[in-house]
Amino acid sequence: MTRILLKYLLDTSIRDAEIKNQSVTMEFILLGLTTSTELQTLLFWIFTCIYATAITGNFILIFTICTCKKLHTPMYFLLINLSLVNVFSISVTIPKLLQTLWTHRKTISFYGCFTQLYLFMWCLGTELFMLSFMAFDRYAAICHPLKYTVIMRKEVCILIASGVWVAGMVNSAVYTGVMLKLSFCNSNIVNHFFCNIPPLLQLSCSDTSLNDMMSFVADVIFGIFSCGLTLTSYCFILRAILRIRSTEGKKKAFSTCSSHLIVVSFFFSSVIYTYISPSSGYSLEKDKFVSLLYSVVTPVVNPLIYSLRNKEVKEALKTFSGRVRLLRRPQVSSAKIFYNTTAATVVRGRS
Repeated sequence: MTRILLKYLLDTSIRDAEIKNQSVTMEFILLGLTTSTELQTLLFWIFTCIYATAITGNFILIFTICTCKKLHTPMYFLLINLSLVNVFSISVTIPKLLQTLWTHRKTISFYGCFTQLYLFMWCLGTELFMLSFMAFDRYAAICHPLKYTVIMRKEVCILIASGVWVAGMVNSAVYTGVMLKLSFCNSNIVNHFFCNIPPLLQLSCSDTSLNDMMSFVADVIFGIFSCGLTLTSYCFILRAILRIRSTEGKKKAFSTCSSHLIVVSFFFSSVIYTYISPSSGYSLEKDKFVSLLYSVVTPVVNPLIYSLRNKEVKEALKTFSGRVRLLRRPQVSSAKIFYNTTAATVVRGRS
């Protein structure tokens, strides 16, 4: 029923958008981060390195967790999903940015723009929910250690992961469908480096009251649920840690959730500024650089934080790197071994 409703909404939205926009605009111009040709070349290589680092780091983390049986726990299952979201998210925005910086062609088609918007909003909503349930996982592990395997059993983890991806997709489909109903006749210049909701709304020449209402509903649902679940989980976690008498016990308990707390603080603060902050203090110029935090920096930082601040992951990475060194070590041929053994025997016989 939900799929039929979403399909109907998207189909009707696309038809309406074609009628409204076919004589107005069929492509947008992305201004990007700078107009300087020298800076664009420099930024191209910087973002190429960032993109390569993000993809490599996340896939190494995924491979390490999958190959190490010790890491086959609910926490790392959710971390795999977070890494997949990060790969998906940065792959939606950076390739187009790199193309723009290298070729200096800043145009993007109408449907290409809204496809990018749909995919990015899907990633954004999924990551918000995923971080919230990761906080709940830490709450269950610290506050209810004896019941942890029951609370976060395999079926629950799979249900959480699939539910989070579907919820992000539904939210993105509704958002994009409502955006497609707008007319864009004021201008086709998007003051951003990718198609995002705030700059597109400023280009619309039609009534955006429905978009504002949908934005408010999404902010309430995502804000209250994701932020509420995260803050509530960490309140209980903090209370449980303070009850621990030994200093060593407090450090051990806090170390299990400190990495996640850093990621949550970093990600939530930048998202709240872009989508939930009051419009009076909002600026598109600031938004471009703030959006770099949750769309580009976060996918790079996440695998580093979770690997460098996690003993189990560091041990698994050491094991993995040790196996790689063994595979790279040149193998000694059997003939050489036979020759060395024979020579040693002859020397011993002579002596």
